[in-house]
Amino acid sequence: MVGLGYIAQAAVLPAFAHARENSELAALISGSPTKLKQLSQRYHVKHTYSYQQFADCLKSGEIDAVYVALPNNMHPAYTEAAARAGVHVLCEKPMAFDEDECRSMIAAAEEGKVKLMIAYRLHFERGNLQAIEIVNSSRIGKPRIFTSVFSQQVKPENSRLKKDVGGGPLWDMGIYCVNAARYLFRAEPEEVFAWNVSSGDKRFREVPEMTSALMKFPDNRIASFTTSFGAASRSEFEVIGTEGVLKMDPAFEMAEALKAEITIDGRTTKKIFKKRDQFAPEILYFSDCILHNKQPEPSGVEGLADVRIIQAMLKSAATNQPITVPEVHVKRRPEMTQEISKEPVSAQPELVKAAAPGAE
Repeated sequence: MVGLGYIAQAAVLPAFAHARENSELAALISGSPTKLKQLSQRYHVKHTYSYQQFADCLKSGEIDAVYVALPNNMHPAYTEAAARAGVHVLCEKPMAFDEDECRSMIAAAEEGKVKLMIAYRLHFERGNLQAIEIVNSSRIGKPRIFTSVFSQQVKPENSRLKKDVGGGPLWDMGIYCVNAARYLFRAEPEEVFAWNVSSGDKRFREVPEMTSALMKFPDNRIASFTTSFGAASRSEFEVIGTEGVLKMDPAFEMAEALKAEITIDGRTTKKIFKKRDQFAPEILYFSDCILHNKQPEPSGVEGLADVRIIQAMLKSAATNQPITVPEVHVKRRPEMTQEISKEPVSAQPELVKAAAPGAE
């Protein structure tokens, strides 16, 4: 486990208890001696390393793969170092900040003959996978419109508000909306337009408070979303077809039940997808890909596709112009066969020198 911040402590480390059938937490890597000491004791991990000792860890023979959960700006360097050492990589999203970094990470994995997977947890979650099935089954007719809102209030001291580490709502939360539109429409957008908006709140000196964006997809379909670090918590999307509507609310949460509504001919059907561990399935699936020499989905190309779109949105917001998005050929998209169900983590672990981004 490379990086012991909030997501690692709140979700990934506890998930190893549900992934024991093919995965073992073998080493911890952090810049904090306090985190290394306390968390290695809590999870009975024998091997610990500082960031400066990362190369030693890679050469030690103690690990087969790394889960990179570092600040966004550190993903490329650590991914490429691991790949060059012949160590497989499961990397948190966003994969990187530009196309060149993504392609360099993909090339390093190919040259090192290792698996590279990007940690899109919802590609294994039943509620979102069933939404994909419904949208593409013609139950709501032809999907025409996608809309989404993903927002929260982020605390002033949180690193997500720092530009140099890759903060901002578009990278942190908007990527879920972009990815959902792509996997629901089963296509890549051709053109995007975006606006960055801030209210003057001092929290948003380095990053926008809010981003709204439009995406034009093939077959004249439109996706729109708004993501914010300065609004009440919302996590929803809606797909409007020619004959019905599918809504997920909540849609993107990792620590609560997700809910779906399907409305056809004025009749609404509701379904609740109980809270579950969304991180153990990623680990189990990734380890299975390594053990059986299978190419993972989501791949590095999936990560590249989202980064390319977000870069185009940032350019649009800066120039106030629509931006064409060069197509990325994505060979595979999430489907129900990837669903893995694990019970939720029994209790929220006590955090060590880490904090949730927003109000609890």
